[in-house]
Amino acid sequence: MSASLPPWLAPLAARLPDVTAADLQWREDRRLTGTSTPAAVLVLLGDGPSGPEVLLTERAGTLRQHSGQVAFPGGRADPGDADAAATALREATEETGLVVAGVDVLGELPPLGLAHSGHRVTPVVAHWRERGPVGVVDPLEVARVESVPLAELFAAERRLRGPGGYTGPAFAVRGLLVWGFTAEVLVRVLDLGGLRPVPLGQLRSITLDEALQWAGASA
Repeated sequence: MSASLPPWLAPLAARLPDVTAADLQWREDRRLTGTSTPAAVLVLLGDGPSGPEVLLTERAGTLRQHSGQVAFPGGRADPGDADAAATALREATEETGLVVAGVDVLGELPPLGLAHSGHRVTPVVAHWRERGPVGVVDPLEVARVESVPLAELFAAERRLRGPGGYTGPAFAVRGLLVWGFTAEVLVRVLDLGGLRPVPLGQLRSITLDEALQWAGASA
């Protein structure tokens, strides 16, 4: 384990090699298929001015899929990518200008299926060892880039009741609503490292409409 790893991140780094699909309790309606398109996202955690932070993006409103949604940097695998980590780091560089020399990959979660888009997404967890400037590289793809303190997320976490009977975590920070796949992956990563203070079932429950209003109020 790297000597540069902060103490708060060490338990997560130690847990990642042993994580199984069963540990993640991914929903049955999102099972992987042989025709799923491989993709990867970068769950980048590092120390900020006020404590641990995670890097998030807001997708451009003009995109055909998931426009305006908050996401981790990431995307589909290219033929030249050596593995999921290479995909996640390449996409993060293209989207945010991240300098990958300052990033240490800690491990990967098992691939997660997204039935509605047909993707097989591997979350790649990494430590932002040497912070550098990040921002919007291509405004046609990304509208905002934010390194959000975990303390802000924890203070603004709710239990979301969404369309189709969906129930899951949601966060409203800095005018961004984090929910769906991104929120579910984030809480699984934080739970693996013992970093999330309140279980989902103990959180206040709100509807998607309430969550959107709540996010707007947090801007």
